[in-house]
Amino acid sequence: MIAIEATKEHLFIIQALSDKIWPHTFQDILTKEQIEYMMEMMYSTSSLEKQMDELNHHYLLVEDAGEYVGYTSYELNYKGTATTKIHKIYILPSIQGKGTGRFLIETIGDIARKNGNNILSLNVNRFNKALDFYKRIGFDVISHEDIDIGNGFLMEDFVLNKKLI
Repeated sequence: MIAIEATKEHLFIIQALSDKIWPHTFQDILTKEQIEYMMEMMYSTSSLEKQMDELNHHYLLVEDAGEYVGYTSYELNYKGTATTKIHKIYILPSIQGKGTGRFLIETIGDIARKNGNNILSLNVNRFNKALDFYKRIGFDVISHEDIDIGNGFLMEDFVLNKKLI
């Protein structure tokens, strides 16, 4: 398993993976309309380019046995602090539970430490089964927030932090 830094040439891979992962991940949590809205909001080519070019989001793709199986995005020095914010972390449903998520978190943790960051932070939907995974690998719920994303939709999230050693 390896992590590859994604460039704009990889956007179609991120989009193809999100098309497979997102509906499955959120089908029991969000309406079909909200999933479609959020997919366009976060994964259109123009949105991904803006994330990379203007918002300082770095994307990693995970390759396992010659196949792309997941992706993550993160931002170093989030809001001018020594925190690395994980904006996205998604793994194909067929390989969840096989160490890929842990591999990505450890990879981002290594990058964060090399850049002087000592905290990993992420948001997770309050009803997402992944919450248990994050707690198992050392994240703590520090708060919750409701984020108005437009079109009458909310992201109802927990905010989690993990101290890096």
